[in-house]
Amino acid sequence: ESDTASEISFQFNKHKKTPSIGSHSSDMASVSSVSGSVLSVYSGDFGSVDAQGTVEFALDYDEKNREFQVHVSQCKDLAVVDEKKGRSDPYVKTYLLPDKARMGKRKTSVKKRTVNPIYNEVLRYKIEKMVLLIQKLNLSVWHNDPLGRNSFLGEIEIDLASWDWSNRKLNWYPLKPRSLSAVNGVDHRGVMNLSIKYVPPGSLGKMCPKNPPSGEVHIWVKDVKDLLQLRPSGVDSFVKCYVLPDTSKKSYQKTRVIKRDTNPVFNHTIVYDGFHTEDLKDACVELTVWDHEKLTNHFLGGIRLGLGTGLSYGISVDWMDSTQEEVAFWQEMMSAANEWIEGLLPLRSL
Repeated sequence: ESDTASEISFQFNKHKKTPSIGSHSSDMASVSSVSGSVLSVYSGDFGSVDAQGTVEFALDYDEKNREFQVHVSQCKDLAVVDEKKGRSDPYVKTYLLPDKARMGKRKTSVKKRTVNPIYNEVLRYKIEKMVLLIQKLNLSVWHNDPLGRNSFLGEIEIDLASWDWSNRKLNWYPLKPRSLSAVNGVDHRGVMNLSIKYVPPGSLGKMCPKNPPSGEVHIWVKDVKDLLQLRPSGVDSFVKCYVLPDTSKKSYQKTRVIKRDTNPVFNHTIVYDGFHTEDLKDACVELTVWDHEKLTNHFLGGIRLGLGTGLSYGISVDWMDSTQEEVAFWQEMMSAANEWIEGLLPLRSL
C-alpha cells in the first residue's frame, strides 16, 4: 500500500516451473488463467436507420425515498427498422452519466409492431440528490431484435445540474442522432502519466549487484489527470495492475488509495521479473483505475500495454487489444533496453 516499489516474480516457461525461494511465481502461459478481464458496459449499435420522432417523459426526485424517477410515457413517429414488414419493436433505455456502469441501465418493456409505443412506466434510481446533480441523464430508444442486434432509434441527453426540478409535467422532446463522441467511441475517462522500462536478463553486467538473473519489467505509475467525478467530494482512486494472461492474486498489484482527488498522484513503482525477451510479444500489462467504496469498487478506466495482436502464446484472447498509442509505447520499451520510456496515455473502457 506504500509508495515503495512492489516486486513480484513470474516464470513464463510453458513446460516447467522453477520458482525461486521467497518469490511468487505462476505459469504465465497457462490457458486456464486467460480471462476477459474488465468487460465493457457499452452495447453495440447494429442499426442503420436515421433517428426521428419524439419521446414524452417527466423527471422527479422523491426526497423521502431518495429516489430519482424517470416517468416514460410514450413515443411518436419512430423510425421503421424492418421496412419489409413495416415494423419496429421499440423500448426505452436510460443511463446516468458519466459512468454507465456505476448506476446501471434501466429500461422499459418492449412494445411490438408499433412506431407509436405507449409505456407509462417509471424507471427508478436510488441515489442521493447531491450526487444526482453532477450527472447527466441519457435516454435512448431502441428496436429490440430477438438475436440481440438491437437498432438505435434516437436519444436525448439532459444535464441534471441545470434541470428545473419544479417541472414535474410530461413534456415532448425530439429524438436526436447519436452524438459524434458516441459514434466515434470517444469516451474520455482521464489520462495516465507513467514510465516503463525493460531490463533484459544479465544486461547490467556481472559486476552489478542488482543484475537480474531473468528479465524485469518496471512500471512507474506517476499520476492520473481528469478522472470521472462520481461524487461531489471527488473520487477515492487507486490503480490495479496485472500482467496478462495471469489474472491470479500472484499477478495482482495495486497502489494506495488517494482520497477526494480527480488528479491523484501515486508515484508507485511495480517490478515484475521472470520475463524473457520473447515473452514481451505475448504478455500484456493491464493498468486499471478504480473508485474505492466500502461495499464495492467502481471501474473508472484503464490501459493495456502490449502488441495488440489478439493472440497470446498462440491463443486468441480479447484482452490483447492495445490501441495504436499503447502498442507504440510498448514497442519503444522493447527496442530501448534499460531505458525509462515516458508516456501520457488516455484511459478507456476495456
